[in-house]
Amino acid sequence: MSKHIRINDQIRSASVRLIDGEGEPMGVFLIERAKEMAREQELDLVEVAPNANPPVCKIMDYGKYVYRQQKMERKHKAQQKQTEVKGIRISLRTDTHDLEVRAKQAKKFLLARNLVKVTLMFRGREAAHLHLGHEKLNELYKMLEDVAKIEDSAKRQGNQLIMMLAPAATSVAQSSPITSGTTGKADADNITP
Repeated sequence: MSKHIRINDQIRSASVRLIDGEGEPMGVFLIERAKEMAREQELDLVEVAPNANPPVCKIMDYGKYVYRQQKMERKHKAQQKQTEVKGIRISLRTDTHDLEVRAKQAKKFLLARNLVKVTLMFRGREAAHLHLGHEKLNELYKMLEDVAKIEDSAKRQGNQLIMMLAPAATSVAQSSPITSGTTGKADADNITP
């Protein structure tokens, strides 16, 4: 637990507003009387609102309270899923069947709520045909349209084209496929860095 809670003899106020174990307000009592009432019930006096005037204290089993809080924190932590970035690598020469296999892998990653980084590798003179790379990524995206949306459109980094796909929300309309921004010519002015 992150904040320090004062219990029993740690409470310094002269009088406190008291709440019983069921959550019913009991009124304002001197601290000694409140501690005595808690001891009679074999429970603890726990300060729940120290900034109030007078401070609010509750009669409860502090050990059970701490246990419940820790259990709740563990449950919340377990429910949080860290999004991972999974990678798929293809090339210009990746054929249709192999592309379908990669699409199936990507679909599995997307259904697990992970991001998918699609990397298209250019080898040698293939880099002169940037438009073919955009077409290949577009073909892959069309296979995944039902489960993916484009988070980052295809960008060139060295001898690679990189595109990020995110899991699509079922109610969100799909974004348009990749636009290459080129006229089919591999000219350096049209390349997005």
